Amino acid sequence: MKTKNFTGIVALIIIAASCSKPKQETKAIRKDVTETVFASGTLEANSTYDLTAQTDGYLVQVNFKEGDIVKEGQVLAIVDNKQNVFNNKSANALYEISRSNLSPNAPSIVQAKNASVVAKQKMENDSVQTTRYKRLFETNSVSRTEYDNMQLQYQTSKANYANSVANYNLVEQQAEQQVIINEAQKNVNKNLSGNNEISAVFDGRVYNKFKQKGDFVRKGDLIATIGDPNFIYAKVSIDESSISKVKLGQEAIIKLNPNKEKTYKGKVAEIFPSFNEATQSFTCKLFFTDSLDFRVVNTQLQSNIIIGEIKNALLIPRNFLQYGDYVNVKGKKQSVKVSARVVSSDWVVIENGITENDVIITENISENSINVSEINK
Repeated sequence: MKTKNFTGIVALIIIAASCSKPKQETKAIRKDVTETVFASGTLEANSTYDLTAQTDGYLVQVNFKEGDIVKEGQVLAIVDNKQNVFNNKSANALYEISRSNLSPNAPSIVQAKNASVVAKQKMENDSVQTTRYKRLFETNSVSRTEYDNMQLQYQTSKANYANSVANYNLVEQQAEQQVIINEAQKNVNKNLSGNNEISAVFDGRVYNKFKQKGDFVRKGDLIATIGDPNFIYAKVSIDESSISKVKLGQEAIIKLNPNKEKTYKGKVAEIFPSFNEATQSFTCKLFFTDSLDFRVVNTQLQSNIIIGEIKNALLIPRNFLQYGDYVNVKGKKQSVKVSARVVSSDWVVIENGITENDVIITENISENSINVSEINK
């Protein structure tokens, strides 16, 4: 008997609690609605690039600080890599030696040239002697053997002269080849020695500085980030479920986190062709069509990309929509299934299921609930 009384008391408490829940009533309204895709991101400078070390060594000079405007080719830092300097000097010296070996007074060329001159003189002399021996042989003044030996001597000296000329040409060609090889090596080492100097690739502003004087760097280490301060854009991330709705040229409304009361107009200028695994989203660039008066790179922002407009849409506050797309209609015991599309954090478009004449009810009320009249503000 006591148990039954206790159960009845509990039931009464539950009913009383249920009846005491506050309720709110409203009707759907008709209004033109702008449909948007939300995207958050940061301000970025156009043509941003990473300035990196091209050789190993200690930074003996760092000639910039964050915020500096730098010019293309300006030396921003110097790496102390003595090996590059020594190799460059050695290559220059070898190049000068090879050039001197190509000059007309170079020992090897003079030697080869003199050898060819002597061989030519010997050939010409043997040619004269061969003609003389021929006349003597015809008058029986010399023997056939003597005449044949003279002819052989002339042919030998003729071959020696041809060989000396070929050798002279070869020595000259080898000297030219050595100049080409040493010049190429000199240029390579000049470039390597030039890698000791870290220079700006393009004009821009230094947005990040990662190394200080005295730091040891390796080839590829990041020194600074530089970008164009005159062209700032919004780099935003878009959920994969929404990216198909975003098109180039669509307008966007952008708010910077330091001042969310102010809005800027922009447009979709670029949609990156690949999925960003790190953020699990797609990336877009929004270019500002309004004048931007806050230009601090990496400032966080929020944007709404306008993807379309729904004319004469039927709207209800989002907190009137129950789980599974049901609404409570006054006078009906069962919840009504509707076809709904969320268009913002506060409002839902109802495509069918109720009309603007139906009174809908919700118990999902909080202090932050929005009155229907606010949509007309």
